[in-house]
Amino acid sequence: MANALKSTRVELNNAVFSLPDIVAKAEGYFEQEGLDVQLVLPEKRKQMIAAAGAPVQQHAAVQSFLWHEGIEKGEFSVYHACEWGQMRRTQDTCAGVKVITKRAAVSTQAIIVRKDSPYNVPQDLAGVDVAVNFHAGSHYITLGMLAGFMTKDEVKTVHIGVPNQRFKAVLEGKVQAAAVMEPWISLAEKLGMKVICEAYYNGLEVADTSVDAEIFSGLHRAHIKAVDKINQDIKPWLHHLVNEVPAEYGLTAAELHLPRLRYNYPEAYAPQEFQRTHDWMVEWGLIKSESTFDKLVDIRVAV
Repeated sequence: MANALKSTRVELNNAVFSLPDIVAKAEGYFEQEGLDVQLVLPEKRKQMIAAAGAPVQQHAAVQSFLWHEGIEKGEFSVYHACEWGQMRRTQDTCAGVKVITKRAAVSTQAIIVRKDSPYNVPQDLAGVDVAVNFHAGSHYITLGMLAGFMTKDEVKTVHIGVPNQRFKAVLEGKVQAAAVMEPWISLAEKLGMKVICEAYYNGLEVADTSVDAEIFSGLHRAHIKAVDKINQDIKPWLHHLVNEVPAEYGLTAAELHLPRLRYNYPEAYAPQEFQRTHDWMVEWGLIKSESTFDKLVDIRVAV
C-alpha cells in the first residue's frame, strides 16, 4: 500500500508570483513528491480586490500582514511574497512563522504615470505621491528606486491596496503615479502610459511550524520542476496573468513582455543577504534592529 500524501496548504498570490505553485499543481509535481497541496485564495485578499481602495498616508496605519494574515489564522501554512515584507511579517508573527527559503519568482515592479503626465524621469516624482501597497513589494521597491534620485523626505508614498486599484487610480487621475507588477506594466504600455523606472527584486517563502523538513523538501523539489517547465515554455501559462486584468482592456498574452517574467530555482536565504536588507529596513524605520537572522530565518534542509 502506497504511503499517504502529506497535506499542506499554500497561499495563492498574484499569478506572476504564484506561477510555480500553479504549474506544480497542474503538472502533478506536488503529488510526485508525496504531497497533497491545496492552493488557497485568502478571504482577506478577495475582500481587498473588491474594495474601493481608499488611500492611506502612513504605513504605520496599515497592518503588515495584509491578506497574508491567513497564515496567522491557520488558513494556510506557506506563502511567498517580497523579501522585505516577509522579514517584517516574520517579525510581527504570533504563529511561529519563519522564513524558510528564497522563492522561485524574481519579480519586477514599475512606477507608471499617465501618457499625458508631465513626469518623465524619477527626479520628477520628488514630493509626488506614488500609490503602493504598504508592507508589500510595491512599497519597498518604490523607496529603493526613488531614494537614489532625491532625499528621503521627498519620497512620498500612499497606500492604495491591490494593483488593479492602483492602476485605476492613475488612469482616473486620483493619483499621479503608482507602482505595479505584471501584467499591469504591460497593460500600461499597451495603453500608452509611461514607465518612469523599474526594478527587480527577490522574494521569500515563509511557513508555520507544521511545515517540517520533509514537507519543505517536497515543496522545494516540486518548485524546481515547475521552474524548469516554465522556462522551457511559459506561453501555455500566460493566461493566468492575463485573467487578472478586466476584459474591457483587451490585454492578450502576446502583449506581455516576456523578459520581465523570471523564475529561478529557490535557494537558501543567506545571512549576508538578510543583513543587507535588514540594515536598509532599519534605516527606513520599517523593522526593529533586534529582529536578527536567527530570530526570523529557519533553514530547513532540502534534498
